[in-house]
Amino acid sequence: MELLKVQDLKTYFTTKSGSVKAVDGVSFDVEKGKATGLAGESGCGKTTTALSVLRILPSNGEIVGGKMLFKGSDLVQLDEEDMREDIRWKEISIVFQGAMNALNPVYSIGHQIVEAIMLHEKNIERSEALERAGKLMELVGINASRLDNFAHEFSGGMRQRSMIAMALACNPSLLIADEPATALDVIVAAQVLKLLKELKERLELGMILITHDLSIIAEICEKSAIMYAGKMAEYADVVSIFKAPLHPYTQGLIGAFPSITGERVKMTSIPGITPDLLRPPPGCRFHPRCKYAKDVCKTKEPEFSQIAKGHFVSCHKAVAEAKRQKW
Repeated sequence: MELLKVQDLKTYFTTKSGSVKAVDGVSFDVEKGKATGLAGESGCGKTTTALSVLRILPSNGEIVGGKMLFKGSDLVQLDEEDMREDIRWKEISIVFQGAMNALNPVYSIGHQIVEAIMLHEKNIERSEALERAGKLMELVGINASRLDNFAHEFSGGMRQRSMIAMALACNPSLLIADEPATALDVIVAAQVLKLLKELKERLELGMILITHDLSIIAEICEKSAIMYAGKMAEYADVVSIFKAPLHPYTQGLIGAFPSITGERVKMTSIPGITPDLLRPPPGCRFHPRCKYAKDVCKTKEPEFSQIAKGHFVSCHKAVAEAKRQKW
């Protein structure tokens, strides 16, 4: 069942230097009990997309176009009171990047989870909220007896788990996880990612997983959206993305990761740097870094085209080859 359908989302920021098109025509969907990964280099618009879904953009940010259909309602059209009362935390919650440092140091973990529950559920007793907080802690692998502890008494991994418990406090349908393994060592990061995967399956959570690490998407997600400079580069199921990537940028990202099971091959890198979104290049935004670029790539922006069932790409070369035309 489809929970969220984002269609041609455009989110711009007003700055002294001009308008920054941070998200410029992004489309993807999230199904119940399934995860969609947003991947790409830093600054490509992944987190801005997540903030747009929850409508918690900075004051200079604005959604200027597109739709975000959540259970049939367009989140773009809802007023602030409806978002606050009916959507945020109750239906859609988020674990922010670096969330393990977001806990209030002067209140216990239990107090903070209970506060979140009582803020969004007006008719619940504190004792009931405390009992639920204990169950949430157990759900994420922390003994309920630790509710009275403070953030400084928890390890980084336990703080991250506590933030996940808090995000689940009101039983949301959709969880957004923004770089959930940031600043964690390899072992703890693996534990947190395993937890997210288990929660997705056990609670039938829809999930948006934001990361620059394609291996995390391969482990947890069913679909993947590859973003570049505020645009969609490619979107498909995870198997298709890894087995048959169509966009040169996606190919470059995959080529930059070593394989521990396949034959030993030399890793490749993507030359150049990401463009300035105040003054993005004309045509395809990736063309200055693309080894396949032709004149059309430098002047005409590629359409986000469906090449195969459920497989979309923004690339003149990929479209030409799909039509059996020589590139």
